[in-house]
Amino acid sequence: MKYDIFEDLPVWQEARLFINDIYKLINSTPKIYKDFSLSDQLKRCSYSILLNIAEGFERSSNKEFANFLNIAKGSAGELRCILYILLDNNCISKKEFDNYHDKVKNISVSIASFRKYLINYHK
Repeated sequence: MKYDIFEDLPVWQEARLFINDIYKLINSTPKIYKDFSLSDQLKRCSYSILLNIAEGFERSSNKEFANFLNIAKGSAGELRCILYILLDNNCISKKEFDNYHDKVKNISVSIASFRKYLINYHK
């Protein structure tokens, strides 16, 4: 499995699509839209996932790439925590929570799998 550009990475593509979901959530939920700090943090977490995958890809070693994947995975965890805050404060329904949580959890698993692949097979 060899990729020449980060845009071809399935995990990057998945994270890119997820940002669109986050924008839809923010724009369709008045409580989130009106809370600038909350909507900003949601955006920052989702951006961080995507940007760290891309930045790591552009680095000179798999070790560096793996480090940036760790950062991206951490941002996915932060985003999941924000989803709990939204759920607990009745900003989103349980169904919405489950949908977004499942998507970001899948991205996190994809990042972890890709990192493991990098470390184990491309030293």
